[in-house]
This record gives sequence, C-alpha cells and structure tokens, in this order.
Amino acid sequence: MNTANWIPDLFMKRVMEAGEWSLFSPSETPDLHDLYGAAFEKRYREYEAMGERGELKVYKRIPALSLWRKMLTMLFETGHPWVTFKDPCNIRSPQSHMGVVHSSNLCTEITLNTNDNEIAVCNLGSINLAAHLKDGKLDAEKLQRTVRIALRMLDNVIDINFYPVKKARNSNLKHRPVGMGIMGFRDCLHQMRISYASSEAVEFADESMEMVAYYAYWASTELAEERGRYPSYKGSLWDRGILPHDSINLLAAERGGYLDIDRTERQDWNALRERIREHGMRNSNCLAIAPTATIANIVGVSASIEPTYQNLFVKSNLSGEFTVTNEYLVRDLKKAGLWDEVMVADLKYFDGSLGRIDRVPEQLKGIYATAFEVDPKWLVEAASRRQKWIDQAQSLNLYMAGASGKKLDELYKHAWVKGLKTTYYLRTLAASNAEKSTGRGGELNAVPSSGGVSGGYQAAAESAAPAADSTPATDVKFCSIDNPDCEACQ
Repeated sequence: MNTANWIPDLFMKRVMEAGEWSLFSPSETPDLHDLYGAAFEKRYREYEAMGERGELKVYKRIPALSLWRKMLTMLFETGHPWVTFKDPCNIRSPQSHMGVVHSSNLCTEITLNTNDNEIAVCNLGSINLAAHLKDGKLDAEKLQRTVRIALRMLDNVIDINFYPVKKARNSNLKHRPVGMGIMGFRDCLHQMRISYASSEAVEFADESMEMVAYYAYWASTELAEERGRYPSYKGSLWDRGILPHDSINLLAAERGGYLDIDRTERQDWNALRERIREHGMRNSNCLAIAPTATIANIVGVSASIEPTYQNLFVKSNLSGEFTVTNEYLVRDLKKAGLWDEVMVADLKYFDGSLGRIDRVPEQLKGIYATAFEVDPKWLVEAASRRQKWIDQAQSLNLYMAGASGKKLDELYKHAWVKGLKTTYYLRTLAASNAEKSTGRGGELNAVPSSGGVSGGYQAAAESAAPAADSTPATDVKFCSIDNPDCEACQ
C-alpha cells in the first residue's frame, strides 16, 4: 500500500493560524468525501457545530498543529503517508464538472476523477527536454513538432489499448485523458551552466513547461478538429474558456489567501483560447510529469525533473555492477585539467560530492551540487512554476539533509502556499555512512591542478592498506568516459 494524506485547505489554514481541528466518524459525515473548497469548509463547520451540540456519536477536537506534526513525523520516520493537497487538485481540475478527484496515483502526478462506475486511466509519455536544447536555448520548432507527434500517439493508445475491466475502458473513452511530461531537465541545466539552486533554473522551469503546455493543448485542439471533441467536454473548464493557468484564479477565490504563484506568461494564450472555443479539446487532460526512472535510464538522461542525486554511484543489473559518473561533470573537470586518479579517489570518498574538494572551482560546485546539497525550497519554487501550466500534477521528490521538524514544517507549508497539488517521496540522509577503507579522504585536496600525484597521496593510500595492494598509486585505473572500449561508458 502507498498511502497519502489528502489534505483540505481548511486544515492548512488552521495549521497556519494555530487553530483546532475536529475529528469525525466517516459514517456520520459521508458527504465530506465528495466536497472540496468552500463547499467543504461550509459543511465541515456545520458538522463541528453539530458535534459541539452533542448530535454526533464520535467527535473530538485537537490542535491542528499537533496533527500536522504527527503527519510530518510519520512521513520522516516511515516515508508515508505522502503530503497531497485535495483542494487544488479538484478546483483546478478541467473535469470538475464530471465528479471529484479522490486521490492521485502511486507517483502522485495523475489526478483524475473516480467513482463507482469509472476507474481512472491515463496514458503517459515524456519529452526528452535535453534533446531539444540548441545553443543554450530550447528549439521551439523542434519541441512543437515532438509534442504534436507525442500527443497524437498517446491519443491513439486510448483506442487501441487493452482494458482488463469495463469501468476503465468506459472512463478512458469518455474523457480521453493523457499525461505528457518531461525528462532530462537536469541535463538541460548542466548544458546551460545553471545551478538547480538558482532563480535562472526556476525561470527555465517556468519557460520550458509553458512551451510544452502551449504546444500540447494546441495539439489537442488540432486532434479535436480532426477527430472530434472528447465526449464529456461540455461543461469542462476548457468549454468555459478557462485554461489551466487561468484556474489559479478559481483556487485563489476558494482559498481566500495563502497563495503565492508567479503569473508570468510568454505565449499567445488568447489565440489558444479562441481556437479551443472554436474546435474544443480532444483530451480532458494533457499533461502530467511522471518519474520516468526506467525510460530516462534507457535514453541516458536524468529522470523527470530530478536534481543530480549523486555524481558517482554504482548501478547493478543482470550484467553486473557498473560505476556511473556524471558525464557533464567529467567533461568539465577534464577541461579544467582536474580529471585524474586523485579526483576519482576524492569523488569516491565523498560519495560524488564536490563540496569538500578544495581544488574544484566554486562555479562547478554550484552547477554540480547534488540533491542533498540543494535547499529543497528551490525544488518547490521550480515545481510551483511548472504547476501553473499543468492540468494534472507532477511527481515531486523532496530531498533534505539534516531533516528536522522545523525544516519539514516550513517546507511543506511552503509547498502549499506555492500552489502545489501533490508531493511524492521525502528523501533524507542517513545519520551516518559506511567508513571508506581505501583512504582517509580529503588528503587529496592539496594536489596541484596539473594532475601530478604527490608522494603524500601514495603514502596515504599505502598506509591505509599496506598489504592489500602493492601497485603504485599512479597506476590506479578509472573510468575515462566516452571510451568506446569501456563497457561501463556504454
């Protein structure tokens, strides 16, 4: 089971304001399950009044902060339940006229209606963003062409797919949702020489997602013109002329504060609104950012919207174990004359982190900072910029070094205020690491940038394992990257 807390805005308001939260039995308050926004808040207060009058068998009031802390404590200790927000998922849903979003999928990016007669189904695909970068900028023409083809392919799958149960088939043919996402975001930042923890990365997240969204929604109108609108189109937000980023106004009105989302636009959205008014949409939903772990690995780019987890790690499969390095980092270190056996040893000792390797320039340390070296608020900021364009949600892992109750509290409140619909795994560092047995670490930092190996390094290596290996340190073998004869490089 993969569990999540489906959190209404009213609860978060009371957390922010140090108010109280009321607990009921679902058997006595069954309609709350299908309510959200202002309607939920109104009915919830009515039930609270009933509880105060003694009209409910099960009723209890506790400080909202106590429950919030318990939720975050469980998340930190066990990894579950994940933190997801009920109201933005429903209020901003293009299909709000057809029912209620009761949950997300496992990876928290699919937010579709479910009921007694429908099982939500969504066909996913992801654009390799790194393959559309040209001279440090996104190639708009190429990206548009790729998105148009990809959306057509995903729409085709709806008709040719095999459905094991009738409820799934009925739902998919009725609403025709698809979920196009992106991968290789980190690769783009590396090529553009941008640190994930920067306003430039946040701006790129905004710009790139807006382009994908604009082209995807436009492609759906072209399919609608060619093949017809999806059956449940009438009454949707699309039909009412409300695009996904327009729906932020609906959320602001329902929430009544606690919302801070950048509203910058770059594309000609009025032209798209006019086209939708004329031709409609082929798909109820078009976008969702999935984790892409496997397909990104096959293609050879970073997964989804993830930061660099480690610059050096070991991958295992049926063929054996392979040491994987960040190829962008290796190339930059080569250009700087820093790629040698000394650097390899230091990278191994510090688990791929550059932070404590003195001879690495600060600019490179910023560009190649690993996930736990990046303040997680930057991940939320970038996700907020993407979320305004996406009609579903995004699979957003959050990384935190030195996790504490205060940090978790601030981070997840920040995610709510920034308008995120969902969050995925909270990833934290272990309290300790396995001791490295091949060296003390850090003794290599004084090596000159020319790559010469000092006697200090050889002595340190030999003293760490005097009888294990008599090979001189200068003969240490390491991955040379881009070597066609190296199996690991392939």
